[in-house]
Amino acid sequence: MKFSDLQKSALQLNALYEQLELKRYGRVWTTEELALGFVGDVGDLAKLIQANAGIRTIDDCRAKLGHELADCLWSILVLADKCGIDLEAEFARNTRELAGYVAGELDT
Repeated sequence: MKFSDLQKSALQLNALYEQLELKRYGRVWTTEELALGFVGDVGDLAKLIQANAGIRTIDDCRAKLGHELADCLWSILVLADKCGIDLEAEFARNTRELAGYVAGELDT
């Protein structure tokens, strides 16, 4: 799946969530509320990473770990869109710069 396909899928799901939010709450979640949801998902992810390393017990850890990683990716894709960030371009730029930095440190 291409990055653009991931983005499209995430935004389609977000549109469905926004319809549900309107139905339930009369409004859609703000960017800040989406970010708070993401923070909760990151906390769940951290516990699953611990379970995957054997220092916490969680039933069906591997399946839950995959699910939580996907949840976090969904949040990042949606938040980037809502904030007007070209995440694909930023990721490429950031990894290129970091690779250059790390390679430079290895040469010294």
